[in-house]
Amino acid sequence: MLTIGLHADNEKKILLENFCIAYKHILENYRLIATQATAQHIRLATGLNVVELLAGGLGGDRQLETAIMNEEIDLLFTFERVSLDNFHEPADHNALIRLCDFYSIPVATNIPTAECLISALYRGNLDWREEMKH
Repeated sequence: MLTIGLHADNEKKILLENFCIAYKHILENYRLIATQATAQHIRLATGLNVVELLAGGLGGDRQLETAIMNEEIDLLFTFERVSLDNFHEPADHNALIRLCDFYSIPVATNIPTAECLISALYRGNLDWREEMKH
């Protein structure tokens, strides 16, 4: 079974919740993993079963990164607050994206890309990830 990582800044948790509500019928067929607050928000909003890591600032972000490095995550949805005021400052979520790039894990950082990936998941276009594990 494919594992989907879910990650969102506090300012983007509602956006991720709404995405999960809209695509619950697809997401319920996969293993979901998220940091503590994100997992709780999604579980409360959707009733989906979400494996809960530690809180992001207390090691949950590192757990998510480790899961990516161990190739335990097959797809990542990460929604972060982006501001043009601090556009050139490094952000912690860049580590997640770089790791996904390194390990060839599909990642969405915005709703249009997330909808493309969830549609591909629904059509079976990401089943190759499961085949790689065998």
